[in-house]
Amino acid sequence: MVYSDIEERADMLARYIIETGSTVRVAAKVFKVSKSTVHKDISERLEKSNPVLAGEAKKVLEHNKEERHIRGGLATKMKYEARKEAV
Repeated sequence: MVYSDIEERADMLARYIIETGSTVRVAAKVFKVSKSTVHKDISERLEKSNPVLAGEAKKVLEHNKEERHIRGGLATKMKYEARKEAV
């Protein structure tokens, strides 16, 4: 997706994150931008144009950040379980 307006992209990113509960990494991949761009769009650009939407998106991102250690642990567990089965 190519956006003519950066504010439009920031708005769409925030709506996507809120609707799907997406992580920064997934949103970046879907919108073909970097993780840094997602953070900047939500925390700086959108904060100026639509602070309410930015706040909602930040809540989802904060929730994902709080859970990331759990997802990482599960990924590690699955990795080692797959190695056991391969042997």
